[in-house]
Amino acid sequence: MNSKKAIMQFRAIKKLVSRNEMRLASEWNSKYKILIATILSAQTRDETTVDVCKVLFEKYPSMITLSKARISSVEKIIRRVNYHKTKAKNIVAAAKMLSRRRIPKTTEELVGLPGVGRKVANVYLATAHKMDVIGVDTHVKRISFKLGWTKNKSQNKIEIDLMKLFPRKYWGEINDTLVRFGRGIGKSKTRENEILIKLIN
Repeated sequence: MNSKKAIMQFRAIKKLVSRNEMRLASEWNSKYKILIATILSAQTRDETTVDVCKVLFEKYPSMITLSKARISSVEKIIRRVNYHKTKAKNIVAAAKMLSRRRIPKTTEELVGLPGVGRKVANVYLATAHKMDVIGVDTHVKRISFKLGWTKNKSQNKIEIDLMKLFPRKYWGEINDTLVRFGRGIGKSKTRENEILIKLIN
């Protein structure tokens, strides 16, 4: 796969989702909410995460209030997300670590927080700080593989492949664009495959 063709394919996908009104789990008005919502969104539908977070943030509107929360109370609020017990422990622990300092601004520092892997860290940085990073989730992984942007299955290796393939200015848009495509058009695998095959040919 050459970079020029990959860019053309990406632009075509971006055009398809440009009028997409869906809300992603990471879309909030504060860095605190973006980080916590992104942690909770792992392996959970965005719609579910958004609904759960509305209730969570109403009760715990800041990192400080969340840091003082009982894990059992948080579990009850977020029980609709996958692995809610583990995530409840993680977000309270992360809040305690961050209640007296700013949220880190690098992937390397962010992955030191409970519940934060490279995908969560990079999605947070791209959303909260408009940084040039690539968050590789299931949609990015699946679509990148189908288009031939990568031959790897490992998220870390896919991230490296995409960084090599795309100029830096595209990095921060990749997750958002492919998630919108995957969640929208990708609801029909037949439709998704039809579009991707056309882009390949």
